[in-house]
Amino acid sequence: MFTGCTDKTETRFNDEENRVIKLANAYLGEKPVTVTDTTCERSAGGLHDYYSEGDYWWRDPENPDGPYIRRDGLTNPDNFTAHRKAMRRLSQIVPALVTAYKITGDQKYAEDALKHLEAWFVNPVTKMNPNLLYSQAIKGRVTGRGIGIIDTIHLVEVAQAIVVLKKAGLLNSFVGTELSLWFEEYNNWIFLHEYGISERDNGNNHSTCWAMQVAAFANVYGDGDKLEFVRKFYKTVLLPEQMAVDGSFPKELARTKPYGYSLFNMDAMAMVCEIASTKKDDLWEYTSPDGKNIQKAMEYMYPYIVDKSKWPMEPDVMYWENWPVRFNSLFFTYKHAGEKKYLELWRKLDPNPTIDEIIRNYPVRQPLLWIDL
Repeated sequence: MFTGCTDKTETRFNDEENRVIKLANAYLGEKPVTVTDTTCERSAGGLHDYYSEGDYWWRDPENPDGPYIRRDGLTNPDNFTAHRKAMRRLSQIVPALVTAYKITGDQKYAEDALKHLEAWFVNPVTKMNPNLLYSQAIKGRVTGRGIGIIDTIHLVEVAQAIVVLKKAGLLNSFVGTELSLWFEEYNNWIFLHEYGISERDNGNNHSTCWAMQVAAFANVYGDGDKLEFVRKFYKTVLLPEQMAVDGSFPKELARTKPYGYSLFNMDAMAMVCEIASTKKDDLWEYTSPDGKNIQKAMEYMYPYIVDKSKWPMEPDVMYWENWPVRFNSLFFTYKHAGEKKYLELWRKLDPNPTIDEIIRNYPVRQPLLWIDL
């Protein structure tokens, strides 16, 4: 059972198990859908290359055939989104199936998850190339951008699902090796390619999500050096450059969707702590010389998650009414800090949002996948 909790919490833990099993049962038998199922004529890549287009870029009304122009916070509904949706679908199906396997021990869930993993990362006919050279392209401007690396935050829980399957001994040597090789090659690409370096140095939630991905993918194939890099990056870059002393994220507050972006960055930063921490170097326990730590971010945002009407800034320009949802940073903060208010709030929030934009900014949805049961 979920140790250290009250009877009330244990009841909720059972409810969470039931929620996951219900999801997994709905996903059983779903056919894999990968990047090779759809193509876009605007992509400069090939059949196996992931392609997406910048969210906030629109046709210029004064020059309809010219390069697109930026409208921050306003998503263009005419952009190509099929590959994004396919990856988000993967990120919903595989973690739910593998979590259901953890809960029940029934290998049918693991076997079904493996069909999707093999299609995306092993089968040469259907797999995705391990790079994002053509992600978040902008018509008339660029064929791809480093900022597009944020699209693969939806592989973070997929990576954790692979770790769980490996530990359970459910991957044969060929599939296990191929999965490790794919994530190693992709992780090296986002670590060393100019796009990856620009994403690392972006300075806002993109840098946080870069670190979250590097750590999660490193765990698939056991890259201790990259995990150590992430721990140092968190202490020397993410905390000092993104968090204010009060726990807010000024670079997110300056955006047109300050509420949603602050919540998103908080969730990603908490997952950096969860994924990269060791017993000897626990990022949950780390406090910077000027008093910044992950709990400060939670303390800052907590009252505005409880009551959004207290938010001191203007509402987000889009999707204001759809936040908050069940952020797992609340769950993991409770796990490490022991303050029940975080768990109680987590219990009250929606765990299964259906709005695509919310799912896009909510990549970690299965906390039971990450803990010992």
